[in-house]
Amino acid sequence: MSPPDDADGSTPESIESLVCPDCGATFLDRWRCSCGSPLEFDANPHPTSPSPPDPGGFDVRAGMWAFEEFLPIGGDPDDRVTFGAGPTPIVDADRAGDESEETEEADEPWNCRFKLEYVLPTGSFKDRGATTILTRARELGVERLCEDSSGNAGTAVATYAARAGIDAEIYLPASSAASTIRAIERVGADAVPIEGKRRAATDACLEAVESGSAWYASHAWNPAFHAGTASFAYEVALQSGWEVPDAVVVPAGHGTLLLGAHRGFDRLREAGWIDRTPRLLAAQAAGNAPVVRELHDADAANRGGDNDAAKGIRIENPPRIDGMIEAIRETGGDAIAVTESDTRAALGRLRREGFDVEATSAVAPAALEAYRERGILDPDEDVVVPLTGRA
Repeated sequence: MSPPDDADGSTPESIESLVCPDCGATFLDRWRCSCGSPLEFDANPHPTSPSPPDPGGFDVRAGMWAFEEFLPIGGDPDDRVTFGAGPTPIVDADRAGDESEETEEADEPWNCRFKLEYVLPTGSFKDRGATTILTRARELGVERLCEDSSGNAGTAVATYAARAGIDAEIYLPASSAASTIRAIERVGADAVPIEGKRRAATDACLEAVESGSAWYASHAWNPAFHAGTASFAYEVALQSGWEVPDAVVVPAGHGTLLLGAHRGFDRLREAGWIDRTPRLLAAQAAGNAPVVRELHDADAANRGGDNDAAKGIRIENPPRIDGMIEAIRETGGDAIAVTESDTRAALGRLRREGFDVEATSAVAPAALEAYRERGILDPDEDVVVPLTGRA
């Protein structure tokens, strides 16, 4: 599936090329570098204004695309594949009146702000990456795409592919929830269940890519997806009056939200719209915590055994793990493995308090408590925690 060329054979100026940070090779379109490394956009646009706009007058009617000056995609508004999503609400995590409920069984206050990513159109933060990766696909003239995902990413990519009029195949483990398969098929995509572990679905998807029958809309590899998840940071800054929090606690499997937040806050700082970046504190599932293992040790990564509740982030070998570690180190952050019991306890509390989220969404609030217990976060620090997916 070849990308479009101008009549003279040159690359259309409206389509940004990709570059390998490791070897410097550039491509118009490729799912990874020939040297095996993930690719990035060769250009990272910034707004021309030297100062941020008045938050009260910022026009968000275009949803995420209100931040188009930061996006290397969608220069032609007619190419944008969108449901108008964003900004998602950001709310005080604690219920009114909680401070007066001083009983022996009372929970400690969250003392943070929740960003309600689960209210996006397909029910998770993955809408952010889906709108930009499908816009990239439309710019390239893609007719058929594939993605491998066991849950939210597959649903989001399938839904936005339907919006774009692009055929989609979503490869997923045969053990995936029946509701996920139905959601993919309802929007006209082909759900392709693959027997075996999660990696088997990726391998089957890559066979389709290498055969040339489909374009790889990978939330793990394609930088267009991370360009979209960066909008999380733009919204947090806007909703905070261009004052960023002290820290953001982010669930991390493939790291799509962690990497997006890092890039987004970096772009804002480079543009002069904020004066610092928050610490990025990763929350991983115990038993599948490769970042924790790299930053600490195997015992820290596996404490408490496998966290089977956090299915959305049980990723053994994320392809962008080096970038995840860099994001944490550059911001003075950290990574922690969260047990299944702590995840389920946090999930029960979230639902009792009205946040109807999936289990994976509870990993970050559970990690918040652990970070405070370890003294990594002070109780009075301003912390934002995304609730990433609905039940």
